[in-house]
Amino acid sequence: MYVILVYDFGEKRVGKMLKLCRKYLCWVQNSVFEGEISAVQLKELLMSAERFMKKEEDSIILFKGRDKNWMEKEIVGRERGETDVFL
Repeated sequence: MYVILVYDFGEKRVGKMLKLCRKYLCWVQNSVFEGEISAVQLKELLMSAERFMKKEEDSIILFKGRDKNWMEKEIVGRERGETDVFL
């Protein structure tokens, strides 16, 4: 599945979430990640985040789609990072 993940974490936990998300998805912008991910990998990511997340203060928002082709992306201004992976 194709996922756009947006998070808002407290200052003390934001670095941990950034590091965790980089293991699974491509960094697009501050607190925004996107990419192809399996259901199992997404579950792993969310379970790992819940270990240090404070649910009364922090949040994660997921936008899910079948694949990237079902979403149209428009960037206005500078693109933070390339989402393409070169091998």
